Amino acid sequence: MTTSLEMPLEAPAGAQDPIELSVVMPCLNEAATLATCVTKARDTLRAASIRGEVIVADNGSTDGSQQIATDCGARVVNVKERGYGNALKGGIAAALGKYIVMGDADESYDFSHAPRFLAELRKGAELVMGNRFRGGIAKGAMPLLHRYLGNPGLTKVGRVFFKAPCGDIYCGLRGFNKESYEKMKLRTTGMEFAVEMVVKASVMGMRVAEVPTTLSPDGRGRPPHLHTWRDGWRTLRFLLLYSPRWLFLYPGAALMLAGILVSAGLIAGPQRIGSVTFDVDTLVYSAISILLGFQVITIAVFAKVFAISEGLLPPDRKLEKFFSYANLENGLVTGLLVFFAGLGLSIYAVASWHAHHFGPLDVSQMLRLTLPAAVAMTLGVEIAVASFFLSLLRLRKD
Repeated sequence: MTTSLEMPLEAPAGAQDPIELSVVMPCLNEAATLATCVTKARDTLRAASIRGEVIVADNGSTDGSQQIATDCGARVVNVKERGYGNALKGGIAAALGKYIVMGDADESYDFSHAPRFLAELRKGAELVMGNRFRGGIAKGAMPLLHRYLGNPGLTKVGRVFFKAPCGDIYCGLRGFNKESYEKMKLRTTGMEFAVEMVVKASVMGMRVAEVPTTLSPDGRGRPPHLHTWRDGWRTLRFLLLYSPRWLFLYPGAALMLAGILVSAGLIAGPQRIGSVTFDVDTLVYSAISILLGFQVITIAVFAKVFAISEGLLPPDRKLEKFFSYANLENGLVTGLLVFFAGLGLSIYAVASWHAHHFGPLDVSQMLRLTLPAAVAMTLGVEIAVASFFLSLLRLRKD
C-alpha cells in the first residue's frame, strides 16, 4: 500500500497538536464528485477549527481520481485489495486522527455534518451512526424498496439479533474512535464491512450513539456499486452467520421441543384431533424432528465456540457457565445414560417379540417401543460425539 502525502489542516491550536479527526473516503472512479466531497470536508474542518485530515482510500481508480484528491488537499492511500471494506481498512489504517469519520465520495453524504459525529465521540461514544431517516432523505436519493423494506427490515433484524442501538444500520456516514475500531478486528472486505462494524460494536458492549444526517441523490451520473438483491442477501446472510442463536439454536430447539411433545402424546396410543387421527406415521416424523433438532443445536454451540476462538465474536459469560457443567466427562456420562436407556427399551422390545415366539406382532404397538429406543440410542451417541468435538474446539481452554 502506497500513499501520497499531504500536510494535515492547520488549526489555531498550534502546529504541534496531534490530528484529532481523519475523514476517510473510499474511492473507485469518483472523478465526477470527489473534488466536491474533499473540499466540503476540508472546509468544514477548517471552519470548525478541528485539526484534521482528509484521506481518500483509492481502490484502483482509472479516471484520475487520485490526482483530483491530491489537488484538493487530500492524502491519497492506494489500496490494491479490491472491495469496499478493504478500501476503508487501508484508509483507516493510514489515518493519523484519534477519531475517524467515514463516508462515500459520491455526494450522497453531507460531510459538513462531521462536527456532529465528533461532538458525540468527544463525549465518549465509540461508534456514532448517522441516521438518514431522522435527518432527511431527498427525493430520488434512496430507492423505494430500500427505503421502506430493505433498510428498515435489515435494521430491525440487527436490533433483534444483536440489540444494535441504531435506526439506520446501512448508513455509510459514521464516526468512531480509532482505538475502539482496532478492538473490533473487522474481517469482512466487501459491503458487509459497514454492517459488521455495527454488529461488533453492539456485541462487544461499546457505547453507540446516533446523530441525524441527510442523504442526497448520487452525483456521479452512473449506476451505484450497490446491487439491491445481491447486497441485501449478503447482509442478511452475514447477520445470520454472526448469530448462531437465530440461525441454529432457536430453530433447533423448536424442532426438538416439537418432536418431544408430539412423541409424548403418541407413545400411549393414537391421538384424534377433529376428523384426523395421528398414529405411528406421525411418531416417525416426530422422532426425526428430535434428532434433527439436537443436531442443529449442537451446530449452534460449535459455531459460537468457533466464532469466539477466531475473534469473530467476544467471549460469552453464559456460554462459559454452560461449559462449567457441559464438559467432556459429563457429556460422556449423559450420552451413555441416554444410550443405555434406549438399549434397555430395545431389549424389552426383543423380549416382547420372544414372548410371541418371534412371530408377527402388532406393528403399531411395537413401533411405540422401538422408535423411542432407536432415538435414545442415536441421541446418546450424538451427545458423546458432540462432547468430544466441543472438547477439541476448546482444547486451549480446558
